[in-house]
Amino acid sequence: MTTTQQFTSKTVLISGASVAGPALAFWLARYGFTVTVVEQAPTLREGGYKVDIRGVAMEVVDRMGLTPQVREASTAMRGGAWVDDAGKALATLGPELIGLRSPGDDEVLRGDLAHILFDATKGEVEYLFGDSITGLVQQADGVTVRFRNCAPRVFDLVIGADGMHSAVRRLTFGPTEQFARHTGMAACVISVPNYLNLDHWELVHPTPGRVVQVYSTQRTTAKAQFIFQAPEQLPDRRDRAAQQQLVTDAFADAGWETPDLVRAIPESPDFYFDSVSQIHLDRWSDGRVAVVGDAAYCPSPLSGQGTSMALVGAYVLAGELKAAAGDHLVAFDRYQRAMQDYVTENLTLGWNNATQMVAADRRAIRTQTTMLRMLRHMPWKGLALRPIIKPLERAANAIRLADY
Repeated sequence: MTTTQQFTSKTVLISGASVAGPALAFWLARYGFTVTVVEQAPTLREGGYKVDIRGVAMEVVDRMGLTPQVREASTAMRGGAWVDDAGKALATLGPELIGLRSPGDDEVLRGDLAHILFDATKGEVEYLFGDSITGLVQQADGVTVRFRNCAPRVFDLVIGADGMHSAVRRLTFGPTEQFARHTGMAACVISVPNYLNLDHWELVHPTPGRVVQVYSTQRTTAKAQFIFQAPEQLPDRRDRAAQQQLVTDAFADAGWETPDLVRAIPESPDFYFDSVSQIHLDRWSDGRVAVVGDAAYCPSPLSGQGTSMALVGAYVLAGELKAAAGDHLVAFDRYQRAMQDYVTENLTLGWNNATQMVAADRRAIRTQTTMLRMLRHMPWKGLALRPIIKPLERAANAIRLADY
């Protein structure tokens, strides 16, 4: 894309230093914008769960020149098994089946990807850790931003890349409840000692309305993920004790290693808990403020596509700002038009993935594990997997990247 307009460097404040924020900062800095990223955490968030990078998102990574770093950080999972209360394998899947990824796709820990993006931008981008946005006032020539700790500053543009509970979205468009669609489930992820001695291996224990997953990508530490049916009204996001109690109660009789895993929740250094919800927002911008990634179109933490959408959205938003020579009204409109079909496709996929992940009863669990067990031995398993993989591939590639 080209423009005949004269580009004048603009100042951009990005809220959020996970994936979408640093990815957007990478491209904006390359295009000559002056970029500041504010992050409420005191440092980069370590750990986190496994995240997929699929389809055109890997093309974005390649255009960033970061493919070697991503490949180096790959979880390199060897496979996994579904186990019963006694730990007996009900079904075992190899690496080609456990992640349902297409050739070229990859999987990394969210924290590792955040570090890769931060390292690629820290020399050109100002980072403000341990702070957050508390107020936004738009004027004709800029946005006055109030911070929790820093003195107020004025920026040409403000972008919310601050997740499903985005402060920028709340201050600009309204409370999260207006835009969240709850799937009927909640998820919790913690770090635990790798006492099961898992070597790039995953164990899954399903019970009616619940799933426990444990996996490890290194020798000493493992991740435990709890997914369960939950009401829409959950404990306050700041009430960690109430969140932990909800998970404990939900898995009180789950069997297998679950009691020990639940007891480890209070000791986890990176406890994560949230509803499994999507964000549906009609417009992703208002004046000089826009949102990207989960802040604009979260497909749910269980979709397998949130990270890819963040990377692609950051690429397109930055590219359109460059193509419009910083004219935000033109760029924001083009950004939404370019992304809309891709987002719609992935929101549909995310909803289906999230709502079908947990079996409702033991009969459904038996059916699920029987199919998985048979699948590994089918000589035509590639053909059998097509109905599952085809929607993933279609959603992951539902946009053609412009060359900005």
